[in-house]
Amino acid sequence: MSKRLIEVVAAVIENDGEYLLTQRKAAAVLPLLWEFPGGRVEDGESNTTALIRELSGRIGVTVLVGERINENIHQYEGYDVRITLYSCIIPDDCCPKAVNVQQVRWVAACDLGNYEFPPADQESMSQLLNLLH
Repeated sequence: MSKRLIEVVAAVIENDGEYLLTQRKAAAVLPLLWEFPGGRVEDGESNTTALIRELSGRIGVTVLVGERINENIHQYEGYDVRITLYSCIIPDDCCPKAVNVQQVRWVAACDLGNYEFPPADQESMSQLLNLLH
């Protein structure tokens, strides 16, 4: 019997050397951990459409989705998560805010390692940090 695969997309948004992170709500799965903003891809939905929908609902902005940066599969007990990271841009006249997350924070690249990420995000984060150095 194969495990269920959950498709997740996330946005890597950079501004002047800082990256936008969101913190999961206290009542969420893996509460209060930090991550690049994003969420699940619904059945029949493209990654781009899912990313635009998720970011609008989580940080209140419509992003411009760019290139795919990275993709990893993480195995949890009972299911797997495929997380795909995309480079995204927030239009200049938009300001992200905590709509459906605990908080949002701009973090310098050198400080990203100080934040605790969910296991599925950690490998992508490590690979991204290697690209940044």
